[in-house]
Amino acid sequence: MGHIPVLLDDVLDTLNIQDGATIVDATFGGGGYTRAILGAAKCNVIGVDRDPHAIKIGRDLEKENGNFTILQGCFGDLENLLPVPVDGIVLDLGVSSFQLDQAERGFSFMRDGPLDMRMSQDGQSAADLVNTLPEEDLANVLYKYGEERKSRRIAHKIVERRAEKPFETTLDLAAVIEGVLGRKKKPKDAHPATRSFQALRIAVNDELAELDRALEASIKCLKPDGRLVVVTFHSLEDRRAKTFFREKSGDTPNLSRHMPIELPKNELYYFKCPERRARAPSRDETQDNPRARSAKLRYGIRTDT
Repeated sequence: MGHIPVLLDDVLDTLNIQDGATIVDATFGGGGYTRAILGAAKCNVIGVDRDPHAIKIGRDLEKENGNFTILQGCFGDLENLLPVPVDGIVLDLGVSSFQLDQAERGFSFMRDGPLDMRMSQDGQSAADLVNTLPEEDLANVLYKYGEERKSRRIAHKIVERRAEKPFETTLDLAAVIEGVLGRKKKPKDAHPATRSFQALRIAVNDELAELDRALEASIKCLKPDGRLVVVTFHSLEDRRAKTFFREKSGDTPNLSRHMPIELPKNELYYFKCPERRARAPSRDETQDNPRARSAKLRYGIRTDT
């Protein structure tokens, strides 16, 4: 499957792109959002990505469009990467379609390839974690980042198997996990290895810490009335985005309607959030693009604080 931008119409709507604006596609990937943003107004787009393959795609787009610039780096470093405050930032979290579709990158349990999962293609790989982490630490990774309830059973089996032969490929690991959890019962059920592969990918790339850094960086990187748009794909990401927007907009729910929270009069709120609920893809979009099923979009508008 080629790269299909998720919730594209909603991203363009919530960014509210104007002529002359500068928008940051902080997870450039295959460039789907960037091309749509460039076509929506006479604006400038800065793409950011840590994946060398994405940078190559960005370099080609730079040659095609003088209003686009690609920067190599992690989106958590936006404050250091961006030369000036901008009018909008979009974060499309998780793994890109082209990363999943390239077996040699090791992100997918649907294709055999090296057990890698490194977005920057440097540092520790998934194979390094699977083959070296103590059993308890490995179980904690699977539970914390994959919300895998049977993490201890999976970790025990992995450690038992790696003593005979180290894990090198995606299908090898997926088969061991499937042996612990059993095959999926219905065609629409997620593959048994889904949560474990998600956990390893998040750990390898330190994704949640990068998200936290990017959310905080947006406060300094956005102009007043600038938009921060965040598209998430699982509960760990969405929970962080939801909490961030609520805390930074003063939308902290009361513990009880009989005991309302007294907000400090000097509290600074950096965002206003017109929509309390997250946007989700339509049924038509999920039918056309199954990878959009779990997507949620949240956004905020920077105040002049």
